Amino acid sequence: MKKHIAATLLSLALTPAYANPELPDLDIFINEMVQEHDFDRAELETLFAQVEVKDSILKAISRPAEKSKPWYEYRQIFLDQARINAGIAYWKKHEKALARAEAELGVPAEIILAILGVETRFGGNMGSFRVVDALSTLAFRYPPRSPFFRSELKNFLILTREEEMSQLEPVGSYAGAMGLGQFMPSSFREYAVDFDGDGHRDIWTNPTDAIGSIANYLRRHGWQPGETMVHPTQYQGSDLPQDLIDRGLKPSVTREELRKSGLSTADLPEGDDAITVFSLTQPGGEELWLGRQNFYAITRYNHSRMYAMAVIQLSEAIRDGYESSK
Repeated sequence: MKKHIAATLLSLALTPAYANPELPDLDIFINEMVQEHDFDRAELETLFAQVEVKDSILKAISRPAEKSKPWYEYRQIFLDQARINAGIAYWKKHEKALARAEAELGVPAEIILAILGVETRFGGNMGSFRVVDALSTLAFRYPPRSPFFRSELKNFLILTREEEMSQLEPVGSYAGAMGLGQFMPSSFREYAVDFDGDGHRDIWTNPTDAIGSIANYLRRHGWQPGETMVHPTQYQGSDLPQDLIDRGLKPSVTREELRKSGLSTADLPEGDDAITVFSLTQPGGEELWLGRQNFYAITRYNHSRMYAMAVIQLSEAIRDGYESSK
């Protein structure tokens, strides 16, 4: 009997303890955090024992992308009057922080506001998933992008330690994007700023920090203060200059190439900077635009020409409404 008990105890001692059996390879991840980032193993095991794997997250990220909407339908999602009015009100409420961000970082208030409006409706929809649940689910249960989300989970744990935050309380999108500006953890650590000087970077409940962080993100991605973003153009002939459009979002087309292609540069300010050429679908056909560095900087927030144009046009509507309300 004693031998049997002893054998059972030995068996239990040799059996690895799993912080959460729903998260494959979690033990390897915890080892990495302990060895590479000096985390406490017991604390991590306690944390991950409380993590919940969410099937809704796996379904959301695995869902086939919906058929892309044409521009004239896409823009209607974001350029609604309620969102414009909310942007005007947000500007009036946070005038000082917006003015300071523009003065110090060179990013216009209306661009910051438009990103806040497109991303979360000025905080009205910041997501409902615990960030640690979202990132853990995708890091350990979604193999196609596991390396990316494991890296983001590492960054999240590090930032909560840096900011002395709870690891269980922060909420965000199903992909782990966080706060008013929907920063991923790696972007938070790289670009978020303590804009009000209280010793913490809080993009969830502190609009001043969120405003400064968005402006800093754009400036660090090449925003050029005082420069324009986009200009309409016309083309000759029936065929789009597809070879120039296919160059992508990063400005790489020279002014000489524009002229040789037959694209009008009449609305483009003089200069020798490279340009990106892109089209937007309107009911009557394709509409051609020329984008400069500031347009490209916005696409670093979301790698989409339609996203960037929604931000630009929403910013114009918010500015017009703000100025007319004075």
